[in-house]
Amino acid sequence: MRASAFVYPWDVNGDPEAAGRIAGLGVQQVTLASAYHSTRALTPRHPSRRVVTAEHAAVLYPPGDRWQGRELRPYEAGDWAPGDAFGQAAEALADVGLDVHTWVVLAHNSRLGAERPDTSVVNAYGDRYPWAPCIAQPATRAYLVDLAAEAAVRPGAKGTELESLGWYGLAHLHAHDKTAGVGLGEAGQYLMSLCFCPSCRDGYGRQGLEADELAADVRRALEPLWRGHGTPDAGWEAVEKLLGARAAAGTRAWRDGVARGLQEDAVAAVRAQAPDGFRILLHADPASYHCGANAGVDPAHILAVADGVVVPCTGGAELIAPFAAQGRGVVAANLTVVAGMGGSPGTLAADARRAAGLGATELRLYHAGLASDSDLELIAEALSDLA
Repeated sequence: MRASAFVYPWDVNGDPEAAGRIAGLGVQQVTLASAYHSTRALTPRHPSRRVVTAEHAAVLYPPGDRWQGRELRPYEAGDWAPGDAFGQAAEALADVGLDVHTWVVLAHNSRLGAERPDTSVVNAYGDRYPWAPCIAQPATRAYLVDLAAEAAVRPGAKGTELESLGWYGLAHLHAHDKTAGVGLGEAGQYLMSLCFCPSCRDGYGRQGLEADELAADVRRALEPLWRGHGTPDAGWEAVEKLLGARAAAGTRAWRDGVARGLQEDAVAAVRAQAPDGFRILLHADPASYHCGANAGVDPAHILAVADGVVVPCTGGAELIAPFAAQGRGVVAANLTVVAGMGGSPGTLAADARRAAGLGATELRLYHAGLASDSDLELIAEALSDLA
């Protein structure tokens, strides 16, 4: 199976051994960040640093002229990725024979939400989620589509993987996060992720739902969960149970349509900029009502639009099957291989075979820059075993 390792530019730049070390794992490709959210990351082997603090979401290259005079535009990186950090790292990785694909994070931007709160998702209680741009807003959609095209098609890149190309909601890996005290389950997470900004309120109206009544219904449905008396069930049926079938269907119709339209527009924008043979994959979840970095999609639709998907498989590869059943496109199993982050590099070969048995055609390994030396040794052994 073809394998690609996720990498940040700062893992490579300034470390003359990094590119060769990554190639030595046995991967054929790297998925190199070109637009990324704020993070704090270890660089366990870098000769001059151990911690990188990316203070805000940014593009990791100089943004182009398309942003002149626009209110919504990407932020440039600070000293954690100066200049054309992506281009510098991409060249070093290509020089050792690795195919470079871009890794583009889209609807996940806390600085945008802090500086332009009107762009953020607003829940039924009126709370804003600054990390989550509302993808229904026309200006935000235009920004995300252009960002996808520019950040995906970088010089030397042979493809892209688009993350967060859909709704983001309550769930968020935020610094010192304290939101797990009440078990909301899938249904509660969905209700807490419904947006009530002006664009979404209008959208619910087009589905025959009155926005104020819907927000009140959401709050009533969540009340037993806050008191600890509800059952945080999983599945769409649990959403219908909490909110009622009609209201649930209306919200999903609005949100699914918005996400599908954005995904279609972003992929088309990338294709218009890209050379022949450029592969476009989405980080995806096969339940369209799910939110987050792995955007909820309809498998049949997305594999008719993009060239494939990257599917989270750490802890189990069951999400592969709905995509593989479509019989088309790349279906890449994304496995965390950093032991300190809950990954299991020692079982990589077995996990990869299990994913392949469910229909996975490629592997994605998260994350070559964050892994310890012992993790890397186990990864190399597993890939050799799979070869």
